[in-house]
Amino acid sequence: MKKIIDDIRMIFKCCSLYYEDNMSQQEICDFLEISRPSVSRMIKMGKEQGIVKFEIKSPYGVTFGKMERELEKKFNLKEVIIVDSSSIVNGNEGINSKLVEESIDFLGKLLEDGEYVGVTMGMTLQNLTKMECIEEPIKCTFVPIVGGVGESRPDIHSNYIAMKMAKMFGGDCIQFFAPAVFSNADVLTGFMMEKSVKNIFKIFRKINTVIMGIGVPDRTGSTLMHTGYVDENILEEFVKLGAVGDIALQFFDEFGKVEKFREFNERVAGMPIDQLKKVPQRIGIAGGTQKAKAVYGAIKGEFLNILITDIDCAKVLLEM
Repeated sequence: MKKIIDDIRMIFKCCSLYYEDNMSQQEICDFLEISRPSVSRMIKMGKEQGIVKFEIKSPYGVTFGKMERELEKKFNLKEVIIVDSSSIVNGNEGINSKLVEESIDFLGKLLEDGEYVGVTMGMTLQNLTKMECIEEPIKCTFVPIVGGVGESRPDIHSNYIAMKMAKMFGGDCIQFFAPAVFSNADVLTGFMMEKSVKNIFKIFRKINTVIMGIGVPDRTGSTLMHTGYVDENILEEFVKLGAVGDIALQFFDEFGKVEKFREFNERVAGMPIDQLKKVPQRIGIAGGTQKAKAVYGAIKGEFLNILITDIDCAKVLLEM
């Protein structure tokens, strides 16, 4: 028996019949008049000796498939999508068109009729709303998970984004008319007792998917600075305390910890960060090396479990 299974020609023949002629192991047994354990062993030896080699090719032309899998395994994420770098300048705002296109394409495949979808605020999601309407409407309902009223940059507030996303996908939206940040937690607590506000928070419990941008505490690029929710002095203090990013205006450090910023975070009108972590599908969209620390912190804090990013950010994350 050993002589048969060590015969290189026989090993090649078994592998050829199995992989090229699509014969079952039992059919090979009958054809070659050898035992099934011998056939199984020779097929295994064919792989060990390099006679058989496998190549997995993506039917979708995924360029960064291997790196996506590495990030998924490294950070225990449900899914990672990586696009190439492609910055298009629109006024003073940098937009990665490929990141935007891939995000909309992914959402078109993921979202379902009847689903409640939470959205945050900021430039990243505002860029998504510039895309054309999708071909096949999805009757989902977009819900702002953070308040936002005011005269400064209404186009990056969550209400505007929810409305535009609903139009793009042919769905509906709910509006959340509230200041994003209250002067103190007691005032916010009283506000949340209002019936209309209570209804919004009930809807939060129905949300199955959240789409979020990831902010950075940078004076020149922070959404919070653009909207006036945080002044320069507070932002600098948060940076000294270790803040690397924010999601829905709630700050966290590189380990995803929020304790140092709890006093501010508890004055934000919206879905609490602990509730956000329980949403089944938490999609974070961010690109560029300047966002890598914020993305890392968001992953460590379990604020997201699906990441759509670019190659620049992905490379830094793999090294962290």
